Amino acid sequence: MIRILSFSYYDLPSHLKTCLLYLGMFPEDSEIMKHQLIWMWIAESFVQCGKENTSLFEVGETYFNELLNKSLIQPVYDRFGSVHACRVHDSVLDLICSLSSEENFVTIVNGTNDTISTEGNVRRLSLQNARKEEGQARPIRFESTGHVRSVVTFALAINLMPQFSSFVVLRVLDLDLEGYYGRMKGHLNLQELGSLLHLRYLRLSQGGNADELTLPEEIGKLQFLKVLDLPRDTRLPSSVIKLTRLMCLRINGKLTRLMCLRINGGRFQPPDGFGNLRSMEVLSKIKVGSVSIVKELDNMHRLRELNIKFECSGLVESLVESLGKMQKIQRVEISAKCEREVSMDLLGELWVPPASLQEFIMKKGVRLSIQPAWNPYHMSQLFKLHISVGEVGQEDLKFLGRLPALRMLELVSNNQRPLLVGAEGFRCLERVVLCSVSPSQILFQPGALPKAELVGLDIGLRAAKEEAADKSGDWFDLGMENLPSLRRVIVKFFRWGVTVGEAKQAEAALENALRAHPNRPFFFSIRFDEDIPEGSTVRH
Repeated sequence: MIRILSFSYYDLPSHLKTCLLYLGMFPEDSEIMKHQLIWMWIAESFVQCGKENTSLFEVGETYFNELLNKSLIQPVYDRFGSVHACRVHDSVLDLICSLSSEENFVTIVNGTNDTISTEGNVRRLSLQNARKEEGQARPIRFESTGHVRSVVTFALAINLMPQFSSFVVLRVLDLDLEGYYGRMKGHLNLQELGSLLHLRYLRLSQGGNADELTLPEEIGKLQFLKVLDLPRDTRLPSSVIKLTRLMCLRINGKLTRLMCLRINGGRFQPPDGFGNLRSMEVLSKIKVGSVSIVKELDNMHRLRELNIKFECSGLVESLVESLGKMQKIQRVEISAKCEREVSMDLLGELWVPPASLQEFIMKKGVRLSIQPAWNPYHMSQLFKLHISVGEVGQEDLKFLGRLPALRMLELVSNNQRPLLVGAEGFRCLERVVLCSVSPSQILFQPGALPKAELVGLDIGLRAAKEEAADKSGDWFDLGMENLPSLRRVIVKFFRWGVTVGEAKQAEAALENALRAHPNRPFFFSIRFDEDIPEGSTVRH
């Protein structure tokens, strides 16, 4: 098997051979995040510039897809059906480890040895599988660290990590801090991160119950840093604005506060110059509470991904102006946590989405009054759309159906008019979630959604009950039998105004309708918004 697989390896171009061998840094059965792997490749200079106006990350995506197409890595799909990670088959990993050993590409340490010898320079170090007993896992001793370019730790192996200052040419540092006995107050000193002058990639992760992490001011010395990927509740120092080569700033699980950067528990206004981070391509999960911060986004013309949350109203106009200058933007996610819902109507009126836009997502706290009058044919790459609109009409639905690449749609509205989903449009749509107040407002006609495999619906049972009374007890007539590719159905019932018995009747009626579907959907989930006492009626 190894011999057969080796033919596939030696048939690869040199850049893909290097990228494949790098997967030896990860333990067996690891789920390797796509964005994480590509940024590591970039930091190691494995990814070379491609066509003009094509970012390094996009070139790295083509490398990733080539390895997928050759079945050298296995795709891992997210809940929306997109490839967000990969795994390596055991046999392929055996080949990678064998080749890495021959070429001295990756050195794996599992906690059984205290010293790494100097026989062959250590170039990439993967620290894995340290023993759990406190005090047994201790830092390994290096006789030479002069050539180490990448260090990655897993599980409890952070305790094997040598001091940061022992590395001279380190480019990639990926530390799993979970289980560290001492919470970074022992043999590792975060202030020493400032000595890693060649560092391109820094990722820190830790468990959900870990203490808040504070990055030191010394982080501003890392002038070559391209990627800063940090755990939730991280405190960023003001010196982050000195990282002018930074391409990706990502805070996992919680929004980065850019209204005020916190240092050692205090609150400070961000220094002027945040907009000088002109190399930024990914700005993920940031909070903004002032117009000045939103306006600083004007200078980030290379931005491909923006995830922003408003902490106060009155910022939409500035955001629209900034978005208008981001002609390479691919993903926009907007949410808000304000006293009142934030109207995004200016976005619909004044913003012309660039042809590069692939995902547009509106989450809790923001809303459009009407469907934007964008040109659907100019949005030829948009495959994911989540919007909240006050009122949706039949013409709005036709507009959405004309989006040529749309595969995922979530439409939230307070619609009072029936919507007929016909055979025209939505030729690529695979997953659709519609939030309505009654079943009669959604009807799938013959030929509708030919590729839709998943349908999600939010239904108010009081309206459904009234409609059932008018139809001689027929609770649901959604026309889902007309969806030829249907495989999964997720329905959420809002039970205000009905008894438990009536809710159970509605549930049974929907289950019977789904079981009668020609495809017999292999998965369906019916959920209720809250529990109610038997025989009672839910009221506001």
